[in-house]
Amino acid sequence: MEWSGRRFRFTFPRPVLVMGIVNVTPDSFSDGGRFLDPGAAIRHGLALAAEGADLLDVGGESTRPGAAPVSETEELRRVIPVIEGLAARCPVPISVDTQKPGVARAAVSAGAAVINDIAAVQEGSAMGPVVAETGAGYIAMHMQGTPGTMQSAPHYGDVVAEVSASLGRRLDTLAREGVRPGQVALDPGIGFGKTLEHNLDLLAHWAEFTTRGRPLVLGVSRKSFLGALLGTDLGDRLAGGLACTAWAASQGVQIVRTHDVAPTVQTLRVLEALRARAARSRST
Repeated sequence: MEWSGRRFRFTFPRPVLVMGIVNVTPDSFSDGGRFLDPGAAIRHGLALAAEGADLLDVGGESTRPGAAPVSETEELRRVIPVIEGLAARCPVPISVDTQKPGVARAAVSAGAAVINDIAAVQEGSAMGPVVAETGAGYIAMHMQGTPGTMQSAPHYGDVVAEVSASLGRRLDTLAREGVRPGQVALDPGIGFGKTLEHNLDLLAHWAEFTTRGRPLVLGVSRKSFLGALLGTDLGDRLAGGLACTAWAASQGVQIVRTHDVAPTVQTLRVLEALRARAARSRST
């Protein structure tokens, strides 16, 4: 299995990729305002790459529950200088976290190689033609509703089956729009229009998403469902996130998106070393 676009190509199986988060926003739930200055955001991205990030995901619009949308002009003002700065100085691929086709197109022109789209499964999405035209990699994420409404009353009959079917329909649509299957990775969207129970069901049945034949993206870093499960505040969710990461890695995840790059890399590399040692022991 391959995931490629623009200036990157990853072939699986291989060590799990770690995507470092660079939020260029005043209101993101975890680090809003810390890296709003382009220089600070670029330095943060370079630090995450030095910690072992395989990709950097730059976002200029908060997608926390209840977040208000920002204009395309403002989002471009926030992300383009950061993408240009990172693309010029950093060897790892840059991703733009956006649901706006205009921002995605401009970001790719500025040096981004991946479009990370939280609104991928929304009816009438116009992102597919941009992905096809630019040749960028694409992360298609599942979200029920919008950031402003998604946590008001999430509902599913069978969350695993419904999320999987929705991502499958998106793959079919992308193919009709001229997007190569190899450009696409899939994200079941933990925390995006899901209750605690929905999130746990998705994680517990993660292996079922591997049947789509595309790389899978996990995003659990510092999310509120961990706080609800463990009774912890925002600053004390790292251990829970690493537990989810280790579990998903054992179930077939290929990409982990995180604020906490260094501990995530360490967790994954130890897990992979133990798995390789166990496999050698069984073969002798």
